Amino acid sequence: MSSQKQEIELLLPPEVAYDELARYRALLDAAGLVPGQADFVHLRKRSIDARGRQPLVRLRADIYQTPPPTDLFGPWFHYPDVSRARRSVLIVGAGPAGLFAALRAIELGIKPIVVERGKDVRTRRRDLAALNKEHVVNPDSNYCFGEGGAGTYSDGKLYTRSTKRGDIQRVLRLLVQHGATPDILVDAHPHIGTNKLPYVVAALRESVRQAGGEVRFDTRVDDLILEDNRLRGVVTATGEALEADAVILATGHSARDIYELLHRRGVLIEAKPFALGVRVEHPQALIDQAQYRRQDRGVLPAASYSLVHQTQWKNQQRGVFSFCMCPGGFIVPAATSPGEVVVNGMSPSRRDSRFANSGIVAAVELEDMDVRQHGALAGLRFQQEIEQRACRLAGNTQLAPAQRLGDFLKSKVSPQLLETSYQPGLVSVPMDQVLGPALAERLRQGFQNFGRKIPGYATNLAQIVGVESRTSSPVRIPRDRATLQHPEVQGLFPCGEGAGYAGGIVSAAMDGERCAEAAFAAIGTK
Repeated sequence: MSSQKQEIELLLPPEVAYDELARYRALLDAAGLVPGQADFVHLRKRSIDARGRQPLVRLRADIYQTPPPTDLFGPWFHYPDVSRARRSVLIVGAGPAGLFAALRAIELGIKPIVVERGKDVRTRRRDLAALNKEHVVNPDSNYCFGEGGAGTYSDGKLYTRSTKRGDIQRVLRLLVQHGATPDILVDAHPHIGTNKLPYVVAALRESVRQAGGEVRFDTRVDDLILEDNRLRGVVTATGEALEADAVILATGHSARDIYELLHRRGVLIEAKPFALGVRVEHPQALIDQAQYRRQDRGVLPAASYSLVHQTQWKNQQRGVFSFCMCPGGFIVPAATSPGEVVVNGMSPSRRDSRFANSGIVAAVELEDMDVRQHGALAGLRFQQEIEQRACRLAGNTQLAPAQRLGDFLKSKVSPQLLETSYQPGLVSVPMDQVLGPALAERLRQGFQNFGRKIPGYATNLAQIVGVESRTSSPVRIPRDRATLQHPEVQGLFPCGEGAGYAGGIVSAAMDGERCAEAAFAAIGTK
């Protein structure tokens, strides 16, 4: 029997929308039903509309008066045993692109061999503690490298605009199957949280292993096995040669040694635009009051924002925009080598920190880099120079240079800094010295514009912390649009953020699946 359903869209006060019983009664009332007449209420989407005088919550739901279809709660994914598969794919990197490539390869009957330079999520915590407390940077295990990649201990946002690159709901359902909260299937801007993501990532890894795939940690790639313009495998730091029928390169946006290796071995790579700037930190209450127009946010989640402004400097236009906004979050050290300072943002699942932070970054185009001198590595060198300067000016530890925002706008030194969520600590530094005149002026124009949009935003109630430089890869590894293989090296499938084809957990996961499918098309399973 087909399911009889009504589709309901409703605007409700937050106190009703976030109360399960009150929400249920409101939806039934909108459908003209009373309790007992509905067999099942399926909440499909939840988003906050804060444009009016009072914030409201928009709900979309399906109300069934007969049993709902069985596929409403699936499909769940079942993986065949590929331990004896005739074909294998070597996947370099165990971030979302790599893990989802591995699981999709298993579905297609290919054995994945995942190699990750960093450590598993549990062991990785010790290196993060040493980074935060002792300022010790482990180049192979940090906030960027290790199981789950940069997202595992950074935030866990799942929102993406890459709607044409793959099946977003498939990715979200797979995450729920591996332990993520089902709320990510409903919320307009889903978020797992850095406290829960490690368990999800570990479950994904175990699915790979239980199906006969391999996952190896502490396995850094130091060389390539290249024969007649074909990539047959890699050589690890221990000298071990690993070969497979195809190689998916999913190393993330901070694997600079991989870019150097490709460049050295004559594999075509390209410089690409990216963005660079600072983290700005406000009291979360200030952002809540500005966005929700109420003194206390009550049951509403910590408020976020998205800002953009076009700037002009020396007759060149560049965008300045918010990036990876973390309501109720923390600023964390994201350096991958000693002698550099890099910051990123994260939020726990409850987003209950007293601080809000966001990257505020300016576009860096090819014209802004020294492409003539550095070629394909020009953007990477641009990043390095600013990150190293930030470290020197802050005292050559993981202390980060910082300045109160109002002082930055007036080009004044900050005699005192605010309390911060950044655990290693801050040092008052004029941020112009870190960023240089072009970036500093563009950020000033951006902050001045943002201050007109959000009351209290561009004042000394906030401070900026540097530098936010790992927004995306400064290098693109080209690939054929149809086959997803490198145009000059057969068997090489550049993948995810590190190759320049994704910008977050979901888009990277979808690109990983696409690359696994492309590898399958190239090698088959016979």
